[in-house]
Amino acid sequence: MTIGQQNPLKFRQKRRPLEITMHTVWFICAISSIIGIFFILIFLLYDAAPAFLDIGLIPFLTGERWDPTSIIPKYGLVPLIVGTLLVTIGAMIFAVPFGIACAIFIAELASPRMRNILKPAVELLAGIPSVVYGFFGLVILVKFLQDLLSVPSGESVLAGSILLGIMSLPTIISVSEDAISSVPRYLKEGSLALGATHWQTISQVIVPAALSGITAAVILGIGRAVGETMAVIMVTGNAAIIPSPIWNILSPVRTLTGTLGIEMGEVAVGSLHYHALFGVAVVLLLITLIINLAALTVMKRLKSSQTGGCSRTGVFSCRMITDRLSGIMPYLPPGLTALLGLFLLLIGLWQGAAGMLILYLIVRLVDRYCIRQTVQKIWFSLVTIMMGIVTLILIFILYDIFSNGLPYVTIDFLTESPRNLGRGGGIFPAIIGTFYLVIGSILIALPLGIGAAIYLVEYTKENILTRFIRTATDLLNGTPSIVFGLFGFTFLVLFLGFGISLLAGMITLALMVLPTVIRTTEEALKSVPDSLREGSYALGATRWQTVRRVVLPPSVPGIITGAILSIGRAAGETAPIMFTAVVFMQRRLPDSFFDPVMALPYHLFILATNVPGARNNQYATAVVLLFLVIMIYGGAIVIRNHYDKKIRW
Repeated sequence: MTIGQQNPLKFRQKRRPLEITMHTVWFICAISSIIGIFFILIFLLYDAAPAFLDIGLIPFLTGERWDPTSIIPKYGLVPLIVGTLLVTIGAMIFAVPFGIACAIFIAELASPRMRNILKPAVELLAGIPSVVYGFFGLVILVKFLQDLLSVPSGESVLAGSILLGIMSLPTIISVSEDAISSVPRYLKEGSLALGATHWQTISQVIVPAALSGITAAVILGIGRAVGETMAVIMVTGNAAIIPSPIWNILSPVRTLTGTLGIEMGEVAVGSLHYHALFGVAVVLLLITLIINLAALTVMKRLKSSQTGGCSRTGVFSCRMITDRLSGIMPYLPPGLTALLGLFLLLIGLWQGAAGMLILYLIVRLVDRYCIRQTVQKIWFSLVTIMMGIVTLILIFILYDIFSNGLPYVTIDFLTESPRNLGRGGGIFPAIIGTFYLVIGSILIALPLGIGAAIYLVEYTKENILTRFIRTATDLLNGTPSIVFGLFGFTFLVLFLGFGISLLAGMITLALMVLPTVIRTTEEALKSVPDSLREGSYALGATRWQTVRRVVLPPSVPGIITGAILSIGRAAGETAPIMFTAVVFMQRRLPDSFFDPVMALPYHLFILATNVPGARNNQYATAVVLLFLVIMIYGGAIVIRNHYDKKIRW
């Protein structure tokens, strides 16, 4: 007997206990993000409170010296905050113009075939583990700057800024490209119909219309740079000093995240130094939460403003098109120029600020005295060159690692245990340990994430609770990976007594990738037309039957994509597991969930920073890790593209 042939009333009464049970289960899954961010805040504040009380909150935040190991320990965050700001601002000076230019190229200038190549390339750039970026920066970028500038060491603000800028590019490009592509088509057509060139349309209509999304992209890029740990440890020199003068970009610095990564593994549990490090983590978490809340606010305003038309509430009015095309706005958005100039001025880079002013004047002169077609050719050439530079950076990173490491990836290297502190032997325990950590974290995060998405999409309407859940999910997604590691250490390792173990690492990684699973599954469920749900309900099916038999099957590709992306992120992370799960050398495999493991990212980090004479195995380990992550992300891209072409509602 089919669903439609049964008595609907008796059928629903029979299924009511199951419906209540499933509703409760999905609700519990949905609030997992709230529980996660709540526990992170509580445990970090609990361990940071003794430092705030003993040192004093104001002296802690305003002290100009960080030296916990001196005769009279000093716990002042100013050098760490200044170091974080310098490398972040430097990264944005590099990443913002290149990111926006690449987004414009992909959205407006690239052919469909080229776009299908460049977008996965940008996503691949995002998937490269931070420890691989750090390794590349340590062995190539630092030495290049040292030789080029004839300085004693290339580990500096400049090296950190360049590397963080490269790492922030994918975020800025992806979000900006989405914002530019979402601008209503009629704005572009209207501008062209009024006689504007393609570049005038891009610079004076499309980019200003997408400015909210581009702003959100920049804010998210800042959050990415502020929260990075492993790469900055490897290239910034890690000196807790304030550069003198402040604009000395060749000075070594130490960031908030770098301090946590370096000192947490050597500090005595319960000491003032220990609690001070948790105070650093609280400050870092608050900074990143503010950054992510700002990005969320901008994105919400962008979505609410995208109502189209020529009304005042529209994203861009028809009158504004004609105003901009009449020459009121320059070709280069003055807000962006002023913002970059202000950043440079605030940190004392007078030459940079003067350069931005000169650039702005050149742009205005070109705008005023050059033929429109000539202006368009100049800007199109510049945008294309910038896109080419970003592509070459990706190619060069991959070429350097694979060309130097691939010859040493042998069967013995893949199947043997390490010897002589990793200089000899292989990485078999690290491969298996990475596999255990990834599979365990996905087995935890996948059911929770899918359940949360089902509740948000299928079992409730938009209200205060759902907005709170989504905000908590976004904040969890923006939490620095080192903060997850500290939370796992204080809660799982110490409070619950798991110790440095496989289980503690699995749970920590699961909490970190949970937002990715929730978001991708939510989008997959939303892509299913409501007409299918309505048809199922009309046949007498319950909500859970509709979800299970109608909604979930066509959503499986999107869910699989989210799971694969989560696997890729979990496989490449170092900071969350360095205090919870991993050891550097272990010849045997774990016997239980409470044994520590080796992992590829941490093994590469220790080889690169603490083991001289291990160059061949460094590169070979980087090749294996990079190949693993590329295969994972490549699989996600192939699955997504396949089903994007196949599914037609």
